[in-house]
Amino acid sequence: MHDIVQEYYGQTLQHSGDLKTSACCDISQVPEWLKPLLARIHPEVLSRYYGCGLVCPPLLEGCRVLDLGCGSGRDVYALAQLVGPTGEVIGIDMTEEQLAVAQRHHQFHRDAFGYDNVRFLHGYIERLDELGLDAGSFDVIVSNCVVNLSPDKDAVLRGVHRLLKNGGEFYFSDVYADRRVPAAVRNDPVLYGECLGGALYWNDFLRLAQAHGFADPRLTDDRPLAITDPALAARTGNVRFFSATYRLFKLDGLESACEDYGQAVIYRGSIPGHAHRFVLDKHHDIETGRVFPVCGNTWRMLHDTRFAAHFDFIGDFSRHYGLFAGCGGALPFDEGAGNAGAACC
Repeated sequence: MHDIVQEYYGQTLQHSGDLKTSACCDISQVPEWLKPLLARIHPEVLSRYYGCGLVCPPLLEGCRVLDLGCGSGRDVYALAQLVGPTGEVIGIDMTEEQLAVAQRHHQFHRDAFGYDNVRFLHGYIERLDELGLDAGSFDVIVSNCVVNLSPDKDAVLRGVHRLLKNGGEFYFSDVYADRRVPAAVRNDPVLYGECLGGALYWNDFLRLAQAHGFADPRLTDDRPLAITDPALAARTGNVRFFSATYRLFKLDGLESACEDYGQAVIYRGSIPGHAHRFVLDKHHDIETGRVFPVCGNTWRMLHDTRFAAHFDFIGDFSRHYGLFAGCGGALPFDEGAGNAGAACC
């Protein structure tokens, strides 16, 4: 599969208009705050962008960031402006043609930004341990529509967990399916190159993340993907595909379910660009100044990470009240009258 991907992204695709699905975001989906950053990026770098989402989480100033499958470097150069001169962004890609574009315009961006905090490495995201990167040395790892292209997603998540600092996060966009992708789709070179053939069934992804120490994956946003080429659409059958962004925190103590300890947080409104609210994920839109009840996992995601200074924290873990209401769990036992005569199962 590496050869298929390298040929597709290195030679077949020459610009984003060559794509046959809506996996690549267009400029209308870019938030206003990001457009000035993209305006400072070289046009050739932008034209070779094949991402499916936005991988710029808030509060990156001074962070060390790793971009898996950086391609021509669009996200690297955007992130470089967000981490600033005291941070660093490293991009990794296996496709030499894409890396050549990124490196060709290194000096252009150094001059535009007024500092140089970027470097690129040729390598495979399944072999992060071969790149000389120290364990526990990154605050944030990002990836944009690349994990689905990997033939060994297990190795990718294992390597990500190893490289993240405790309290760090893997913030990435990718493509998922509503069921396990059949072999005919999985082995189709074009569908694989278009990020569909290698898409994980969403529930298998959650299990994989949890197996590698990311106990509580958080979905931040998602959208359905359109297959605009009729021939490709016919080959995918009834499988539905989605672009989705998840954040996975490397944190000790996260539980497999949202448990209620009577805790709450108050957002101070102090994260740059987020004066009125902070959105942790699709289910946690935290308004500034308001007491916001949270489960134990959410409390840790804010208290034990780079976000801690921007919140006030109420409560601790001294008393447990059961499952947190509304977080997808429920008491499995029948609370009504006994039914002693019922058969097992």
